[in-house]
Formats: sequence, C-alpha cells, structure tokens
Amino acid sequence: MANEGKKLTKTSKTSTKPHRIVVTSALPYANGSIHLGHLVEYIQTDIFVRFLKLTGKNAIYCCADDTHGTPIDIKAKQLDIKPEKLIEKFWKEHTKDFKDFHIEFDSYYSTNSKENKEYAEFIYNELRKKDLIYTKAMQLVYCEHCKRFLPDRFVKGTCPECKAKDQYGDVCEKCGNAHKTTDLINPKCTICDGKPIEKESTHYFFKLSKCKAQLIKFLQKKTLQKEVVNFCLNWIEKLEDWCISRDAPYFGFEIPNSEKETGSPKFFYVWLDAPVGYISSTANYCKNIAKKGSEKDYWMPKNKEESEIIHVIGKDIVYFHYLFWPAMLENAGIKQPDKIITHGFLTVGKEKMSKSRGTFIEARHYLKYLNPQYLRFYYAANLTSKMEDIDLDIADFKTRVNTELIGNLGNFGYRTISFLNKNFDNKIGEFDVEDKKVQKIINEFTETAVKIRKNYHDFEFREVIKDILHLGSLGNKYFQDSAPWALLKGTKEEKEQAHKILSFCFHLLKNLGIIISPIMPKFAEKLHKQLNLKDLSWDDIHFDMKTHKINKGEILVKKIEDEVKKMIQENAPQDAESKNKKEKSENNTDSEFILDLRVAKIESVEDHPDADRLYVVKIHLGKEKRQLVAGLKKYYSKEDLTGKKVVVVTNLEPVRLKGVKSEGMMLAAEKKKDVVVLEADESKIGDQVYVEGISLPKKFSTITFDDFLKYKMKVKYRKVFLVGNEEADKVKFLKTKHEEIKANINDNAKVC
Repeated sequence: MANEGKKLTKTSKTSTKPHRIVVTSALPYANGSIHLGHLVEYIQTDIFVRFLKLTGKNAIYCCADDTHGTPIDIKAKQLDIKPEKLIEKFWKEHTKDFKDFHIEFDSYYSTNSKENKEYAEFIYNELRKKDLIYTKAMQLVYCEHCKRFLPDRFVKGTCPECKAKDQYGDVCEKCGNAHKTTDLINPKCTICDGKPIEKESTHYFFKLSKCKAQLIKFLQKKTLQKEVVNFCLNWIEKLEDWCISRDAPYFGFEIPNSEKETGSPKFFYVWLDAPVGYISSTANYCKNIAKKGSEKDYWMPKNKEESEIIHVIGKDIVYFHYLFWPAMLENAGIKQPDKIITHGFLTVGKEKMSKSRGTFIEARHYLKYLNPQYLRFYYAANLTSKMEDIDLDIADFKTRVNTELIGNLGNFGYRTISFLNKNFDNKIGEFDVEDKKVQKIINEFTETAVKIRKNYHDFEFREVIKDILHLGSLGNKYFQDSAPWALLKGTKEEKEQAHKILSFCFHLLKNLGIIISPIMPKFAEKLHKQLNLKDLSWDDIHFDMKTHKINKGEILVKKIEDEVKKMIQENAPQDAESKNKKEKSENNTDSEFILDLRVAKIESVEDHPDADRLYVVKIHLGKEKRQLVAGLKKYYSKEDLTGKKVVVVTNLEPVRLKGVKSEGMMLAAEKKKDVVVLEADESKIGDQVYVEGISLPKKFSTITFDDFLKYKMKVKYRKVFLVGNEEADKVKFLKTKHEEIKANINDNAKVC
C-alpha cells in the first residue's frame, strides 16, 4: 500500500513537449489604490498560476499598470506633478499591495514603456496594411468650460439602451451595452458638472464590423465561458466600427503621422494600448527577468500549440476582451487568447461596496487588521469558473476562518507537530501500511487529490476548498479516533503504535500543505518549515517517507475576534452626524428590540448529511429564501414541518453546523421533553414580529448568538412573551400585525 503515493506521483507528471503558458489579469488603472474588489481577480489568477507551477507547467504571470488616458492627465495637473511621477507613485503602491497579499507576478510592468509603444504601433500598422483603419469626421462631446473633448469616463448621462442613470460614455454598467458619448441622454461633464456641447473632430477607426466572421469563429472556442459567449453573440449583429484615437490633451502614445493626416495630433485610445500591456509585460519578463527567450515564443509562436494564453478579467470589460482585442490580434498576426476566465463583482453583505457604510475597503486598510491569507482562503472558498458575483459576508468570513481554516486545518497541523515535538523527540518513522483504516484513508486521499488537481485546473476553487477541508477532517478524525495520547500510557508496543499514528498524520499534513499552497502559500511555507521540508511540488504528494526529523511547532493561524467589525467601523466616514447616530444607537440598546424576527414558510425539510439529529430546512421569507439547520428531528417528521409558518431570527450571524451553513434560527419552545416551534398561521410570509411598546431599530444589524441570549422569552396561555417587560398583570406578547405568536405547549416553557 505504500506504493499508492508513487501511483499518484506518476499520474501527476507533465508532458515534456514545449508548451509555454502566459496568464494575465486585467491591468489596474494607475490613478487609484487597490481595493478588495480588485483583489478578487489577482488572487484568483495567482492561485491558478501557482498551481500550474506546482504541477511542473512552464507558466508565467504577467501584468502591468494601465497608465494612459485623460484621468491620468487631469489628476497629475490637480497634483501639480508630471503624469510620469503620478504613475510611478501608483506603480510602487500597487506592487507593494500585491506583494503583501502574496500575489507573485513574474513580470509587473507599465503600459508607458518602450515595448508597449512598439507593439501598439506594430498592431496599428498591420491593421492599416489590411485596410482596416480609416479616418472620418465625427461629432464628439466637448466641454467649453474645460476646453477639451470629453473622453468616455469624463461624461456621464442616461444609458440610451436601458435608461439607467449616471452611466459613463462607453459602457453601461447595468445592461453592459456599449455606446458612444454622444448617445448618452442628458450628458454632463464630470470635471466641472457643466453641460457639454457636440463638436466635430476627425478620428481613426478600426473596421470592427468587417471582423464578424472572425469573431464568430473565435467565440466558438470550447474553452470560453458559455454564458459570456451568449452575451457577446447578441452584440455581434450590431457591431460597429471602433474609434481608436483621442484628441489632445491626452497622456499616451501619439499616433504616427496623425497631425498630418487629421489636422491635429491624435493619441491611441487607452483601450487599444492597454491590453498590449500583456505582450509588453511578457517582453519585459523575457528580456529583463528571465533573460532568455522572446515574447514572440508566447504571442507569435511558429506552431500555435506551443503556447497558451489565458486572460482573467471582470465582467465589466467583456466587450473589449471578447471582441476588440481578439479582432486586433487576429488581423495583426498575433495569437488570440486560448481561454478567458470572467468573474463577477465583489459585493459586501450582498450590497455594492460603499464608502458611507465603510465597506469600500482598500487593500492597505485591510492589512491593518487582518491576515491577507484569510482573504485568499475566503475568496477561494467562493470562486468558481462561472461569471458570478462574489459576496464578502462579514459574519460568514469570520466563521469560515475560525471554524474551517483554524479549527480544521490549523488544528490538525498544530496538534500533530506539537505531539511529535513533545513525545517522540521530533522524529517520524514508518506507519502501519497494513492497517485497514490507514489503507482506506490513503485511497480516499489519493482519489480526492486527483479531483482537486482537476478543479484547480478548471478554476473551480470553491470545490478545491471543500475537498481540502474534507481531507483535513479525515486527518483530524483519524487522530481523534486513534487516541495516541491514551496509547502513550500503555505498553511499549502501544507507544510504538502511537508513533506510527503520528507518522501517518505527518504524511497527511505534508500532503495537505502541498495541496493548499496555491491558495495559502505562506501558510504552506510555515507548515513545511515546521515539518523541516522545502521546495515541494505536486509530485511530492505521496506516503513514502521513512524516517525524518521535524522542527518545533507553533500556531499556524490565529483566530479572528473583533478585527472585521473594527476594520469596517473605522473605514466609515466619521463626521459629526454619523458619530451622533452611533452614540445614540449605543446608548439606546436596552430600549430597542434588536432581534429581527420574521414569519417564514417552511418549503422543504431534508436530513442533515452528517448529523443524525439535525434537519436542513429551506424557508421562504417573502423577498428571499434561506437555509437553516434545526435540531428538530426528534420532535417532528419532515412532513409535519413542511408548510408551517414559523418565526425565524433573520439577523443572526450565519454559522456552519456540521459543515452546513445555517442563515438564521427557527424559534421553538421547550419544557421538559417537549419541544414545539413557534407558529404564525394567520400572518403573511415576511411579516415583522415585534413586542408592543418596544421600538425597533430603523435598520437591523447582524447579531451574535450571545446577543440573542440576552432576550428571555417564555410561554403563557400558549402565546410567547418577553420576560422583564410585564406591567402588573399585563404581559407583552410577541405579535405580528395580524396575530399573536402561538406555541402549543404548557406555561413557562422557555423559548430558544
């Protein structure tokens, strides 16, 4: 059975055929700081590239700052510095932020480079040779106050397609429709807030409309996401030629001979030279970092199969990467991307990031409070290959870090290493390969590792995390069930058996460290250092080490307490009004009923997969549906619960009970051995439950289970009342606007 590790090693070895992979993320703009929304993409890409390298692939991660355009020019003027100084400042800031979040680029460059200029001009000239570039006079938006033509991002108005207000002049963020600045309804200048006029200027155009057949062929690639392709196919029929130039003043590359051809100098539109940064960053890697090969080996190979180009982008720039960019590349004789992974936006608490709520969090602010590895872990646990939004749920974030990362993986690591330190002089030996329990775990571990490898490759990181946690649970269960601490008190043979148990745990831990290293490189590095190992690859996932001496163990990750709450509180604007509101709410907790109780209808009830006494219950709250875990199996059949209208605490922080997420708590009354749920048959789904005479907050905040326990509720006359709020003989019952809440149980039953 020891050969199981060798079997895994052999199947994981890679082909020796020449195959170079360049992976890119979208280029961050060089006039602002990196925030948590940006980091979704860079962490996602970094995990993927680290995995490729771990499995022996010849892969590089190339990116750059996007440095051109009117916003750079305007911001530099406001700061009274040259644009070059501004982009240098942000390049340093960005690279430090990325490094501190353990994002490891092979080349992080700038679009304001010699290579970028050369390739932008090369592509432009190749398109001209194919008669795909022409000039024409056009009406543009011009601000008479600012004395400049307004590019896309400096004019806002109503989207001509979906009528969404406050949209920029290039793409509507709501419907995704691309439009011209002159198409906007009620446009305004975002610099001075004035109403612009239309003015004529001659510009360069790329005949994108002539590329329909090429683009349809490109979109037929099986490696592209179907939902994104379907989105793009809707645009193909109304494809228009693309303006690739901008008027002065503009920070960027001047188009050769433009003043002679159009009467005034024109500059390459930022969306022409920005993606060229992928190529110039590859050139920087080959020339200045690796000092071997050429960017042409990746972007213009003799055989297209010799290289692979993978872009990772957000859904807001789909139009450019699926239509403009592939058309430019194809007609310039440059290889098109083989795969484009498109992710959604980051929301916080299912809402758009907000400065007023403190949820628009910059990378540097996060690092003041929390370990960057926690964010990498949480993002990975929510990322798939689909174009889905990622939600940063603060309560869920804390729970997952504390229970899954620390309680599962961190716990297994520390207990194994410290046990070896304390009882076996830091040494591991051979384990019992004939033990059926060990054989079963090795087989399961090996099969799961193969599945994890595929999911890493397919960008299914959520599944990777699930399987890693499963492997961690296998290790913890084996350790616990084997009880090596008890064997230490026994005979010599029993002590030897305890050593075999810990030696096997060492192998599980070593392999887990390798598997999780793309997601948490510093965690894996720290773990392997304690195990006295280094430079491990995927091929080192096996169970074949015989004897080894480890180093002293220490806690791998620390539990989160109130850091998340502080991070958001201190990020919100602290003006006088908000401070007064905060103080008022803090001083009035006793006079407010802070439990957000709602009437919910039970839609379905299923057995919990890993707990005999628990149900997994799906509920409808009117405007949303949720999932609860309830310990009611002993008291109700599934059929008895289904269809009931019950009372649920909806603002309780989510928890995971035996691995299943519970988004709230169903209230029940208990007396002796009887338990009944609280019911509200005559109420509507979603109705608020309140106590007469006690005010409710304007907006409910998330509460902990300890907050819930501050409220004592009991049953009287088969109805529920709040203890401590009785006036003489009058009891204040819980009610909705339609009825009082019922509990079919004897008086003095406690509600929990």
